[in-house]
Amino acid sequence: MRIALVGAGGKMGTRLRNNLLRHPAEYSLAFCEKGEAGVGRLREQGLAVTPPEQALAGADAAILAVPDAGLRAVSAQLVPLMKPRSCVVMLDPAAAAAGEVTLRDDLTFVVCHPCHPPLFGEQPTPEARRDFFGGVAARQDIVIALLQGTEGWFAEAETLCRRMFAPVEKVHRITVEQMAILEPAMAEVVAASAAVLMREALEEAVQAGVPREAATAFMLGHAQIPLAIAFGAISSPFSDAARIAIRYGKRHVIQPDWRKVFKRENVLEAIREMLHPEGTP
Repeated sequence: MRIALVGAGGKMGTRLRNNLLRHPAEYSLAFCEKGEAGVGRLREQGLAVTPPEQALAGADAAILAVPDAGLRAVSAQLVPLMKPRSCVVMLDPAAAAAGEVTLRDDLTFVVCHPCHPPLFGEQPTPEARRDFFGGVAARQDIVIALLQGTEGWFAEAETLCRRMFAPVEKVHRITVEQMAILEPAMAEVVAASAAVLMREALEEAVQAGVPREAATAFMLGHAQIPLAIAFGAISSPFSDAARIAIRYGKRHVIQPDWRKVFKRENVLEAIREMLHPEGTP
């Protein structure tokens, strides 16, 4: 299979490139990159940079490893260059869910995203336990959706995505809309905001006079326990005092109507802000 990897010199492109280079018998790879730093990284590895017009014209599939905010412009430029009945693989649901991806009726479009290694999952080696992102040594699941196209191409794309994010345990097939509920709504709007809130709470403790080393040790240890309880990694319940503190925190820290971020219109609003921080076009 001839693959054009667009954004091959970026952070995500580098991860995918290194994994796909392990399968020379299955994939013939062409690398597209316009950033000077990315081009330099490719050349340091002894890899040629192919103009997108050339790479896409001969590609069976294109992987768009580009930032979410750039996918609208990139797809508008590159999708018309692809040969009929080929496949486009995107790595994030945002632009697809917002209707900002240029489509063609004769192409298959697949969206995939890594789940990342689970917090309480077992990993085989110390290297894997430090691979928080995944795709290097740690096992992880991925989610994948067929935006448009054929089931035959979807099966091929699933195999490709397994290899892109290897080692992969399980592939969860969902819809693009469901993927947008997972990210940004669940994983970023809620979970990432909570993580930043925890760090800011640590800084408040330091400002109140607690030594930073003690505050950090206490926060990281006490963050692990409630997560383990809440997600069933251990059988211990919250203590009676902790339950009272949680109720107090919900009243004074968490907005009572926070679940509204999962409504479709709010998911799309968050996506629009992510894709167009300067304002919706």
